[in-house]
Amino acid sequence: MVLSFIAFIAVFTLIVLVHELGHFIAARKAGVKVYEFSIGFPFSPRLLTLFRHKETLFTVRLLPLGGFVSFSQDDGEDDIELFKTSNNKRAIILSAGSLFNIAFAFMVFIPVFMIGKHFNIIDAIAMSAKTVWEILSGTVAVLLNLLLGHGGMEGLAGPVGIAAMAGKAAGKGFLNLIYFTGVLSMSLGIMNLFPLPALDGGQLVMLLIEAIKKKPLRLKTYQAVNLIGFALFIILSVLVTYRDVVKLIA
Repeated sequence: MVLSFIAFIAVFTLIVLVHELGHFIAARKAGVKVYEFSIGFPFSPRLLTLFRHKETLFTVRLLPLGGFVSFSQDDGEDDIELFKTSNNKRAIILSAGSLFNIAFAFMVFIPVFMIGKHFNIIDAIAMSAKTVWEILSGTVAVLLNLLLGHGGMEGLAGPVGIAAMAGKAAGKGFLNLIYFTGVLSMSLGIMNLFPLPALDGGQLVMLLIEAIKKKPLRLKTYQAVNLIGFALFIILSVLVTYRDVVKLIA
C-alpha cells in the first residue's frame, strides 16, 4: 500500500509538471507572464518559494500532488494578460501542455524498448511511435464511447485505481513503472484536449467561438464555465474513486 501511494504521488506529479511546463514555455515564448510555477495541489497553502526567475515564483505547495502554473498575481482569478494575447498564441499556450505530455511519453518509451526489449535505437523509436499511436487511438475511442453513451466507465480510473496500477507497475520493476508513466502521460494529455469545461480542450472550444464571433467572451463567462466544469469533474472523480474502492475491497 505504501509503495502504491509513493509511486502514485511520484508518477502523477511528474506528468502534471510536464504538462504545466508545456504551458509555461509556450506562455514565455508568447510573451505572456507566468506569475507562479508550483509543485503541489493548487488549492493547498504555499509551503515555500524555491526561487524567482523574472516575474515567476517557483514554489512548493503543502499537498505534494501535481502542480500548476498561474497567469494571475496573488492567486487572483483575472488572467488578463493571457486573455489579451492573440487567438493563435492562446491556442498554442492551451494545447502545449498536452503536446508536452505526448512528446514526453514518446521519449520515455524509447529507453524502455532499448533496455527491456534490447531494440536498437531505430527500432525503439519506431516501436515508441507505434505505441504512442495505439494509446492515442485507444484512449480517444474510450472517451468518445463514454461521451456518446456507448460505453461504461470501465476504461476510467480515479486516484485510487491509478495508485493501485502504479503500485503494481513499481512492484514489477523500474522499467514497468517508467512504461506506466508514459502511458499515464499520454492519457492525461489526450484527455485534456477533449472539449469539456475546465479542460484545455474546453478552453480551445471557447476560443474557437470567439474567433467565429470575432468578439471576445466575457471573463465572467469563462469563470462560470470553469466553475461548472470543475464541479462536474469533482463529481466524476468521486464516482470513479468510489468504484475503484469497491473493486479493491470486493
